[in-house]
Amino acid sequence: MNVASLNFQSWRGYLELMRPANIVTAWADILVGFAASGAGIILAQLINGEASFTILIPLAWLLLATTGLYGGGVVFNDVFDAELDAKERPNRAIPSGRVSRQNATLLGSILFAIGIIAAFQVSLVSGAIAILITLSCLLYNSLAKHHPFFGPLNMGLCRGSNLLLGVSALPAMIGERWYLALIPIFYIAAITAISQGEVHGGKKITGVLALLLIAIVLTAVLALGLLGDYAAIAALPFAVLLAIRVVPNFIKAAREPVAENIQNAVKIGILSLIVLDATVASGFAGLYYGLFILILLPFSMKLAKVFAVT
Repeated sequence: MNVASLNFQSWRGYLELMRPANIVTAWADILVGFAASGAGIILAQLINGEASFTILIPLAWLLLATTGLYGGGVVFNDVFDAELDAKERPNRAIPSGRVSRQNATLLGSILFAIGIIAAFQVSLVSGAIAILITLSCLLYNSLAKHHPFFGPLNMGLCRGSNLLLGVSALPAMIGERWYLALIPIFYIAAITAISQGEVHGGKKITGVLALLLIAIVLTAVLALGLLGDYAAIAALPFAVLLAIRVVPNFIKAAREPVAENIQNAVKIGILSLIVLDATVASGFAGLYYGLFILILLPFSMKLAKVFAVT
């Protein structure tokens, strides 16, 4: 094996640690938060030539921030799981020897630092949320992930906080839109709960719980229409698409909780975060904004064929 081949495998190993397909779903979180803050309307005006490009500056910083925060979180997932992966997933970057545990720790730390610094460029509130996400990720990876209740809750809090990071483009709106964090909390809790059996298989009761959480999410998304500034009719097509993508796979995993079914449900569930975000965002910023977010889905799916999602 020549040096060029070794370098390629090393760089691929670092990219695998960062889960590129998953990072795209984190961008969608920022975009839906951005829409919910009211800035999404301004972005629509920008597209129509009615607003200044300066609105894109905080959005760009927040997209960079979530790239660092999510990337750092999944890198540290593999750092903390290195010994377990050596037994269960020896093909991963660290146990396979393509990336050392020390270098992975350095990469994760750098990514977290980038995420926090980028967030502070928007506001103190954004920076504080970034720090909260970093601490929550480390807590999940080091302790909470192996707990059947606190693991899913902790991961859901990470994702909900990421959505609020998008809202922090206009910090004053955090107090008005905080409840939106509950939607990804329940959704990610469902995925995390069912994912606990993706190596050796799971339990039917876990699959049923995950389905219940998904049902709560779909109901909550449409119930937002009770708010005066949320158009549920614009969100409905995306909600239907979300249900079609997620529910059948979760039902299959609940009925037959074998590793293959669970892994497929988890993969579809993670990538469908983009559909969930498009659903919520369309209610706040209109159909075209939702479609704009949905464009990220094929991009994420393409990356998922090259790099592992879980």
